[in-house]
Amino acid sequence: MQAVADGYQYGFDIIDQTGLPSGTVYPALGRLERDGFVKSAWENEHDAHAEGRPARRYYKLTAPGSKALADSASFYRALLPAKPKAARS
Repeated sequence: MQAVADGYQYGFDIIDQTGLPSGTVYPALGRLERDGFVKSAWENEHDAHAEGRPARRYYKLTAPGSKALADSASFYRALLPAKPKAARS
């Protein structure tokens, strides 16, 4: 979800950003969409073919996805060890 939130919107772009294999990314995107955290739409085939490539499926974070991402980030930040306070002189 973080990659999508960061603006990486289609599968190969997400794969490049995360370093995860397609066999991990596409099933995860499917589950995220099924659960309402992302939504997807195919781009216009004519536009894609005009650029000499197949159509891309673009993913976008939904409001529940944004909330889940923020909640997860907050949870994992809470697991980090506390930073020591700076000594006063």
